[in-house]
Amino acid sequence: MADNEYLIIDGDGHIQEHDDEIREYLDEPVRSGIKDGPNFPFFPTLDGYQRDVFRAAAGMHPGYVGAEEWLSFMDETGIESTVLYPTAGLSVGMIQDTDWAVLLCRAYNNWFHDRYSRRSPRFKGVALLPLQDVDESVKELRRSVTELGMVSAMLPANSADMGVRRPLGDTCFWPIYAEAERLNIPLAVHGAPSIGLGTNFLARTEAVLLEHPLAQMIQASSMMMSGLFDEYPKLRMAYLEADTGWVPYLIDRFTGRTREGVTDPIDLFTSGRIFLSCQSGEQSLRYAIDRLGDQVVLYASDYWHEHPAEIVEDIEILRNRGDLSEDEKRNIFRNNTIRFYELDEAVA
Repeated sequence: MADNEYLIIDGDGHIQEHDDEIREYLDEPVRSGIKDGPNFPFFPTLDGYQRDVFRAAAGMHPGYVGAEEWLSFMDETGIESTVLYPTAGLSVGMIQDTDWAVLLCRAYNNWFHDRYSRRSPRFKGVALLPLQDVDESVKELRRSVTELGMVSAMLPANSADMGVRRPLGDTCFWPIYAEAERLNIPLAVHGAPSIGLGTNFLARTEAVLLEHPLAQMIQASSMMMSGLFDEYPKLRMAYLEADTGWVPYLIDRFTGRTREGVTDPIDLFTSGRIFLSCQSGEQSLRYAIDRLGDQVVLYASDYWHEHPAEIVEDIEILRNRGDLSEDEKRNIFRNNTIRFYELDEAVA
């Protein structure tokens, strides 16, 4: 294991889905009927860009990444355990066929449990929910937590006005938040698709810069202004992969505009219920911690989307930052992830 004075817990890593593997977890008669069918991907593409091609052309495609590759990566980088999010499944909100969304989410969760959770306790699972059907989402959240041991569930930050056509603060989704609170399980808003955010005319590299923060600001605004955090006072939520700098800006935009009877966003972001992931070198991190406290920022490797050498470098950058105290670094690298997901530290 890499020499690392911090016992890192990765708050946001990613797996590689493989349709030929997930197919075996689909319910019948679909599993047999689809086996030799047309070659359509199970999940929609994130935005029409074939990102694997760009990565391969740049010499960055990692090839097959499964549980064994993930374990090797953690051993090499000094990461003790990881909370794993989907890759192709980040587009789950874009699925327009409700029945397929329900079927696929259940198959994905079973596949993850079998291929990762059973392989090692170092893997922590995040469930996919078919938000296209709220009742089924509640059932799948309950099943994923109580039967499959998932530690969270993902909410898509951008569904491109396709399958899920309402913002996450809409009251139609509140039964999901009620069930998460009842189960004492956190939820995490995670983006990736750039389509539908007003950036379609930009080049891919430009759109990628904006897809996460724009989507997160939209959803955070919807959720905080709706009053759902007042309705469910124990609900924990993370807004991932948009860094931290957008939050002080959004808080300032909220000033004087908060609806009567709804908790002010600055109070929510400093309540210990709202969490963010950071970039190791982002200069706004110091300011965000000053505004929000050091209890709410998570370390995220983003492997396998990032090259292992870059992740090692990022860890060193964060570890050596002179504007962060040692306690703040430990909170980011480990303690806050344990706190958000309520992980058992003994098996974290």
